[in-house]
Amino acid sequence: SFAIVYHFKYRQRGAEALQLQLRTAQLESDLARAELSVLRGQLHPHFLFNSFNAVASLVRQRRNEAAVEIIAQLSALLRLAIERTGRQELPLDEEIDFIRRYLQIEQVRFGEKLRLDFALDPEALDAAVPNLVLQPLVENAIKHGISRRTRPGTLRLAARRVNSRLELEILDDGPDGSPAERESGDGRPGGIGLSNTRARLAKIYGTDYHLEITPRPEGGMRV
Repeated sequence: SFAIVYHFKYRQRGAEALQLQLRTAQLESDLARAELSVLRGQLHPHFLFNSFNAVASLVRQRRNEAAVEIIAQLSALLRLAIERTGRQELPLDEEIDFIRRYLQIEQVRFGEKLRLDFALDPEALDAAVPNLVLQPLVENAIKHGISRRTRPGTLRLAARRVNSRLELEILDDGPDGSPAERESGDGRPGGIGLSNTRARLAKIYGTDYHLEITPRPEGGMRV
């Protein structure tokens, strides 16, 4: 009788321990999703602030048609962002669609000064990437590279499969001047965009990712 009683108590405690483990895992998952939502939410006011600054600047310059164009593009961009609320990952081709719309706003601001170069491997376009992973990195390249130029500069976005991995690459020409001057004068602060990107990658992938930011010998940066 004692053996039977202890056996059932042991099984009961094992079941309770398993339920506790499952509940703990669920809470950890809920917390991770909440933290990721907060991190992603930080990016929306960030690029909104910059876009409205651009509109204000164009209005002061009496470039009203360009200001209206940015407002229209921003409306489409916000609609897209709202539709994707709650999605932590999405296919790369959807992320590229978002970044193209964002860059249309920047091209209204900079005109011929901003040249774009896309090198996208079709086999990479169905890979899953974090929602809004490219926007802060592209914005950083424009803010610290293209915007400091007096001559036209190129921003290049590349995506390729490397074995079973996805490699995304963002390159910019950097400010005018010799490569040495660019390298010494192009120290880019992390800022909310870069720190946010690192935090989100770590939350989603743990240590199973790599983010590298290096100066290019000819000037500018490579991410």
